[in-house]
Order: sequence, then structure tokens, then C-alpha cells
Amino acid sequence: MRLSRRKNPRPGIKQRRFRQRLITYRETRRRPALKGIPRSAVPSFFTLMNLFCGFLAIIQVSEGDLHNAAWLILLAAFFDMLDGMMARLTNGTSLFGVELDSLCDVVSFGVAPSFMIWAFGLKDLGTAGVIVASLPALAGAIRLAKFNVNYEGTKGAHFSGLPIPTTAMVIVAIILNDELVREWVSDRGDLNLILTTVIILAGLMVTNIPFDAPPKPTASYARTYPAKAIFSVLSLIALIIFKEVALLVVLLLYLGIGMGRAGWQMVIAIRDADPEEELS
Repeated sequence: MRLSRRKNPRPGIKQRRFRQRLITYRETRRRPALKGIPRSAVPSFFTLMNLFCGFLAIIQVSEGDLHNAAWLILLAAFFDMLDGMMARLTNGTSLFGVELDSLCDVVSFGVAPSFMIWAFGLKDLGTAGVIVASLPALAGAIRLAKFNVNYEGTKGAHFSGLPIPTTAMVIVAIILNDELVREWVSDRGDLNLILTTVIILAGLMVTNIPFDAPPKPTASYARTYPAKAIFSVLSLIALIIFKEVALLVVLLLYLGIGMGRAGWQMVIAIRDADPEEELS
């Protein structure tokens, strides 16, 4: 019985098949042509400038210039405001932008202010000062993570918990009003006031206390929230005239309004609660 021979393919057919497969692979791997700068690049640029200012602020603190560091944090807050504005104007809001914004905020408004308040005076308390000074950065990271998890694409009229930029602004106001603050903490070097302030700020960031969102410069916002619009205008005028002192006073009023409103709502809820329903 003779075995059938398998005929050899024609010369060159293997090479043609290989070239065809190679061409097909290259077609599947070919990158699409660039379609210009994406919309999200515009707000992301300002977000990265926010991070850059936070980085420069850390350098200034390490060199002992707390005032320059404080102004850089204010500049970072300005860029943080611009990136949100640009995202709305260009319709460039994206999950990437939200995540990038949070990563930059935790440096500019968490790590840098924590380092600033440590260098301002808490370093004199040793290990306790290090732990307390780290609280704004730690609580700020938790605050931003909670915000990202609950973010649904739009921002409401209130924030749940104190926003991390506000905490940073309070620390900046303390640094810029250093002479006034040092008079408050007395000539003995008693740092209990600063210690308590930092702990309260960190605690407020991880609570569910509602704090007002930044006002929008529109006529519809002024009609909907006239009291907030008037407070914002008066605050802006005070900042222009009295600068650093006004910044501290306005922030303290902002904190007082938020905590006072939460306390009043809790009193109303306790007063209106039905004891029989609670027992059942």
C-alpha cells in the first residue's frame, strides 16, 4: 500500500500569507489621527497650575518664608476656581478632570497647609505637633475621596462637610495675620488656640455638616439666594479694603454660619421628634 504524498505548496505562497497577516496586524494597531486638543485639556491646565503653586508653597515653607507660601496657596485657590469655570464654559467636565482635581487639591490644600501650620508653631510641641499638623492633610484626603464617590456630575448649593480649600484658606489667614494671632495665643507661647483650631477644622471636613458652596456671579443666583449674594458682595468689598484681616473675619463668619445652622437644625429636629415613635 503506497502512502499518499502531500503536495508542497507553490513557491512564495507562505511569504504572501505572512505579509498579508503582517499588514492586517498593522492595520489593527494603527493609531487614529489626532483630532486637535480635547476640551478637558483646558481645565486640566489650570488644575495642574494649582498643583504647581502648592509645590512652590512647600518649597517656600522649607525655606522659612511662610508669607510667600500663604500667597501661593491663595494663587492655587484662584487656579482651582478657574478650572471649574473653564470646565463649565468649554463643556469639558470629565471623570478624569474630577480625579485630577482631587489629587492636586490634596497637595495644595492639604499637605502644603499642614506643613505651613507645623512650621508656624506646632513644631514646638514635638510629636503631638506633628500629629495635629498632619490632620488637615489626612482629613482632606478622606473628604475628597468621599466627594468623588458621591459626585453625580453637578454641584449643589451646599457641600457635605467643610471643603478642603476653605480649611487651607483658614490656615493661610492665620499665617498672614501672624502678629494678630500671636497676640491671641499670648506672650507665653501658649499654642492651645492654634491646636484646637486645627483639630476643629480637620473634624469639620469629615462631618456631614452642610456648608455653602461658592456663589455664582449670575442674576439667577442672586434672585434665588439673595442673602448669600449680599454676603458675598460685602465680603468682596471688605477683602479689597482690609485684605488679610478681612480674610480671617470672613472665614470665621463662614464657619460660624455653617456650624450655627447645623446646630439650629439639630435643635429643631430634637424638639419636633415624637417620643412615642422613637420608643416604638
